[in-house]
Amino acid sequence: TQFSEQWFHKNAGASGSAVADADIDTPDAWDITTGGLTAAGDTIVVCVIEGGNLEHPELIENAWFNHGEIPNNGIDDDNNGYVDDYQGWNVESENDEGVYIGNHGTSVMGLIGAKGNNNLGVTGVNWDIKIMSVAGESLMDEASVVEAYTYPLVQRRLYNESEGTRGAFVVATNASWGLDGGDPD
Repeated sequence: TQFSEQWFHKNAGASGSAVADADIDTPDAWDITTGGLTAAGDTIVVCVIEGGNLEHPELIENAWFNHGEIPNNGIDDDNNGYVDDYQGWNVESENDEGVYIGNHGTSVMGLIGAKGNNNLGVTGVNWDIKIMSVAGESLMDEASVVEAYTYPLVQRRLYNESEGTRGAFVVATNASWGLDGGDPD
């Protein structure tokens, strides 16, 4: 219902703008695919390193879950090195608490994968993709950021090693933190 307000889906670029030569036209891409599965049948997962409300009506169908994990039992059920990571991972709490909290993260997740063609608000670039949430990272702590990126890496390696029976087929990560004045020293 709000598709016409989502200018980024069809933006031929204004003369003189940074995207003047870009032709972003997701409706044409949707004629080919709306995301979801690779040609080999792998479920495509994008990890957003920032908490966001994946319970939002536009996102819940595309939320990634670690189905090898039993929620909130204090056990690493799938032996991936993470305890209670059913909904994703929170670097600070060392479980999945708080991964579904965050306004900016919700917007980012919506741009990437809000369910499309469902007569609700907005649509993402990928209608059928799975979104993994990692939260609790501290931008002022390099170890925390590395740990945040380690979770999707571990999930992808498990997927590769198990031929798709464990982990997740993570194809990309997103971190749109916008930190000014950060000092890696």
